[in-house]
Amino acid sequence: MGRARHGSRAVHRPGREPGPWRVRVGPQSTGSPHRRAGRPAPRRVRRCVSRAERDRLGDGRSPARRSCITGQGRGGASGVRLHNPVGIEGRQRGLGMIEGLDRVLEGSAQPGVMELRRLLADLLGGADADGRLIEQETLKSHAWRVVRLRFAFDAYIRAVVAKRLKPEIGRRTELLARRWLPAVGLADCGPPLLASVAEPSGRSVWHVYDDLGCDELDAQHIDRARVIAATELIARIHTRFAGHALLGEIRLHGGDLGVHFYESNVRDAIYALWACRGNAEQHHVRDRLLKRLYALRDDLPYRARRLSERGGPETLLHGDLWTINIFVGQATGGLRARLIDWDHAAVGPVSYDLSTFLLRLPREHRSWVLNAYRQQLATAGWSLPDDRELNALFETAE
Repeated sequence: MGRARHGSRAVHRPGREPGPWRVRVGPQSTGSPHRRAGRPAPRRVRRCVSRAERDRLGDGRSPARRSCITGQGRGGASGVRLHNPVGIEGRQRGLGMIEGLDRVLEGSAQPGVMELRRLLADLLGGADADGRLIEQETLKSHAWRVVRLRFAFDAYIRAVVAKRLKPEIGRRTELLARRWLPAVGLADCGPPLLASVAEPSGRSVWHVYDDLGCDELDAQHIDRARVIAATELIARIHTRFAGHALLGEIRLHGGDLGVHFYESNVRDAIYALWACRGNAEQHHVRDRLLKRLYALRDDLPYRARRLSERGGPETLLHGDLWTINIFVGQATGGLRARLIDWDHAAVGPVSYDLSTFLLRLPREHRSWVLNAYRQQLATAGWSLPDDRELNALFETAE
């Protein structure tokens, strides 16, 4: 397994004893983290709409909204959760006056389409809204599971994103947006969730988000200020959740990406290879792979000890820090970063998120990005292990 070559790091929250993980760092190194084996980058099928075009008729906001309402959808559909609805009257009256709302996801064969349409009617003003659907486009290679919808009204254009999720992932995202991030003062730094509704069978839920437009972080054309804003947010999340009382709840609804993740992946790979059957040549390849996996399994006690000594406190991890899940846009007072798609949120050491994030960036930029992360950690009283330790932690994460 290759090694991630990068600078140094270690961590702890202010007011806590640093323990064995707090080490003083020497000169920074340059280099690149080892490429994580895995899936190809997801393909997005979409046309970006500029902020100026999207908001050319106004501020892009819907009519006045009221506080959160939770209730039942029409016909007994369960789990309608609204963050900013006008009220339940629109749901009772159907789809209101929004032209084309009955064409949302038409012919897509997606479950829960009627429940989603009623939810959208409420979010967009209920029976009193007078507008029309002007565009719908898929945003992921999984056709129609994630879709951007744009609606035109008299004085503004409103864009939202609808995403279908498994119930457990939907629940995790709701907890993150409504409970976990607000608990550490980062409510505006996660997915801009507006509402959710379950489809009748209960096998999936629809989430509706404010559209963040085209502010996705571009890994091919690096904007230094935007990357720094994203890096600082990642570091703030890591430091604020270190040892937090909510980690038990996060682990329950998410998972564990620490040494147990390493152990289970190695063990499951061994089980899969044991079950392989084939010709003599394939058996030879299988035996070679098993030999490497046995070595990784035997290395577990050492890796567990190093992770305990140098990995730092457990914290909230995004779990999937590809740049497509990071948005940085203009806000009052400067740039604001948001992390979306927390489908793999879990508890574990920061090396998991950090190695994933650095891997997504061009090699020549990784050193100064790690520097920005290190500087943000320093404001919370954290520091990083040296290069050798950091590389070992990255290798375990990968």
